[in-house]
Amino acid sequence: MKKILITGGCGFIGSNLAEYFLKKRYKVIVLDKYNFENSWGWLDKKKHKNLEIKLGDIRDYDFVNKCTLGVNSVIHLAALIGIPFSYVSPLAYIQTNIIGTYNILESCNVNKIKNLIVTSTSEVYGSSKYEPMDEKHPTFSQSPYAATKKSADELALSFFNSYDLPVKIIRPFNTYGPRQSPRAIIPNIAYQLLNKKIKKVKIGNLSPKRDYTYVGDLCEAFYKIHNSKKFGEIFNTGTNENITILELYNKIAKLLKIKKPLNVQRERKRKKKSEVNSLKCDNKKIYLHLKWKPKTKFNTGLKKTIKWIKNNQSIYKDIYNI
Repeated sequence: MKKILITGGCGFIGSNLAEYFLKKRYKVIVLDKYNFENSWGWLDKKKHKNLEIKLGDIRDYDFVNKCTLGVNSVIHLAALIGIPFSYVSPLAYIQTNIIGTYNILESCNVNKIKNLIVTSTSEVYGSSKYEPMDEKHPTFSQSPYAATKKSADELALSFFNSYDLPVKIIRPFNTYGPRQSPRAIIPNIAYQLLNKKIKKVKIGNLSPKRDYTYVGDLCEAFYKIHNSKKFGEIFNTGTNENITILELYNKIAKLLKIKKPLNVQRERKRKKKSEVNSLKCDNKKIYLHLKWKPKTKFNTGLKKTIKWIKNNQSIYKDIYNI
């Protein structure tokens, strides 16, 4: 049985991805952040005999190196991802997203890992210069988060060019689905609409456009990239469609059949120079080489996500999580 290490595997995308590979009959080892509660996030080891969870710190090279021993492939997801918090503590993002990625790259190089996927983000592109945005689109860091992810991507490609490390980069546009953090826009809007105590939906900028991919489709993209021999390549993943935050709010409200006034709050807005105004994926490359394209219609994915949020309202709080 092949062994795969997934860093950040207890989180939203990571847990969905871990379960996807378990269904494909892989032995899955998850590396995630040590916590005193010994929490495994969204994963339940009792349900999966081929799942192993190791808690530690992606910033600790010794720990990361031990985790990569004896595995066939690695998918690196572990990162700090909240853009507003990167304004507060950019150093934490440098240490986690850049140093953490270095630890993965160096460990995989030393231990002769044959297959490594590093997870990027469409935020490295900044506001679109043209749409749809392909892998040749210029990159421009409008937040410390974006800068650290761009740096991690460049570091990964440098290891491919300098050491022949078999690395590939997946660059997802926005992802949504069950288990997503309440700080993300879709669960945040849905929860506020569902909560009867909330009379107005608190929100930030309404005009930015985003391209949303359902998490199940993204897992399939990871799987196809994992099985490919396209090393040293970057692959965008997205739907080639985008909508504004206001349009997204109206769509969720319509599906829920709940309408509330909007309360646009200054603290929820990104600074003007830091706001990425529009992202729209061009997924031609991954379709051409790997025959991947999203299968889930946006309304279908939203219905699945909203159903999950309805059933898990107790995990959400009416506070602004940066």
